[in-house]
Amino acid sequence: MEMDRMVQAADRIGKQRTGSGVGRPTDRTEEAGIQWVLQPRGGAKRRGPQHFQRSVREGIRLDDYRHVLGDHEDELRRIFPTGVARLWGATPTEEAGNAKAVALRGRRVGDEVLFYGEKKFLARARILSLLRSRPLAEAIWGVDEAGRTWEHVMALGDVVEFEAWAEPVLTGLGITPPLRSLTLVQAADRLRLAGLLTEECDGSRKPAPGTTPEVRTQAPQLGRDQLLRALGSLNRHVQPQGRSRHKPLALLWAIGQVASRKSRLAPWETFRREVGVLLEEFGLAGSQVTPEYPFWHLRTSGVWEVHGIEHDDFKPTPAALRSQDARAGFGRDAARLLTEPLTRVEAVMLLCSTYFQDTDHDELLERVGLGGYLNASGQSVHAVVDKDRPKAPVGRREVTSSRQERDRRLAQDIKVLHRHQCQVCGIRLETLLSHYSEAAHIRGLGSPHDGPDELANLLCLCPNHHIQFDRLAIYIDENWQIRRTRDNEVLGELIRNPEHAIDADYLAYHRHLCRMASPTVRS
Repeated sequence: MEMDRMVQAADRIGKQRTGSGVGRPTDRTEEAGIQWVLQPRGGAKRRGPQHFQRSVREGIRLDDYRHVLGDHEDELRRIFPTGVARLWGATPTEEAGNAKAVALRGRRVGDEVLFYGEKKFLARARILSLLRSRPLAEAIWGVDEAGRTWEHVMALGDVVEFEAWAEPVLTGLGITPPLRSLTLVQAADRLRLAGLLTEECDGSRKPAPGTTPEVRTQAPQLGRDQLLRALGSLNRHVQPQGRSRHKPLALLWAIGQVASRKSRLAPWETFRREVGVLLEEFGLAGSQVTPEYPFWHLRTSGVWEVHGIEHDDFKPTPAALRSQDARAGFGRDAARLLTEPLTRVEAVMLLCSTYFQDTDHDELLERVGLGGYLNASGQSVHAVVDKDRPKAPVGRREVTSSRQERDRRLAQDIKVLHRHQCQVCGIRLETLLSHYSEAAHIRGLGSPHDGPDELANLLCLCPNHHIQFDRLAIYIDENWQIRRTRDNEVLGELIRNPEHAIDADYLAYHRHLCRMASPTVRS
């Protein structure tokens, strides 16, 4: 029976893709030739926000639509090796010369899509592939009252959410707002108008003509190394108790906002309320609680912006910030970089190890919305106390749980493939009728890690080493050696099987988590 299971598992494994990285088209247009595709998101009547949430922000699982993928399956799985695709579509048009027809004919792989809604551009994305499939579109988005569906489908990557007033761009194109149709903007016009997207509204009132909507000190095209260097070299006030923690606390809070997909720019009152509490709890003992200080002075870090203030010599008192309706947060480039999970892990690790060496990192990260970074499995269960119910005599409480869906076949495959032998210690735990092992995800499925459920992201471990791996007590270095996190001692070499291709990127992600707990971990 066990041999039969091994044969079945091998058949499934042979069909799986174990390559790393997101597939990119090789024929991308050069930057100067990139066009804009202005895409109305649609309002509530057409379920635009719901469709955007489901098929762009969250993505759809290709396995759920395998029956309608048809000839497009191989291409979509190449582009989205994690099995989660970000898709958007458009209904066909019978007219040959209208704006939609021109856009459907002229858009290309590599072009940039700008999603429009509520008088603003809400997100940008890159076209990775173009396809036409009525069955797929109907299965994802249904049909409208005329029986049409979004059969002209775009596969999207590099999705970044932002907010910018659309009127300047539309007016520059000779379009009277609102945008009502899919519209193609030629590369020359895109280059001419691209600067108009820098005046971000971020949900606030539209800047009045002639005013300066923001104070921007961030250099253009901030890179990952620049971001991390800025986060690790903050200029902080020296106090009798030590150096101020105001700026790093504000930055951790802001990373939490990015991780939870909230607006990167926070109104002063929200910042004052939430960061103020953090300064009370995690600031230096005896230090004054002055959230206005990091709100304004983080501008000098090169990764932070303040909007709504016209002059650099502004005095950032709470009353003045309130009267100006000021907003602050990461600059666009920094926020974009921090949406990438690995960069976000590096940033969180750097801030904790540099500025909070004597702080309970678990508690701090939980408070800023980054709980789970010290556990490789992430947050899969959230307990919520029902305060309206009387407690049972033994002190039990009502909880609600949220768990990531897992493919049980994959877990079985990894165990059978390794014959239930732990890849760390080599032990096969014997039970009465068989053996026992556990499938451990290298990059956890739960928030905040959001790893994929695939064979390349799994290890076969015994219960003890599963717990140690999840709790970051051990890690696997770039030479497949197993090391203890606290002292970097080599414990052995990972037992591997040629039929099991492990993605090195997932192991690197796990090492970054371990480095948060011990800076001696090898990169």
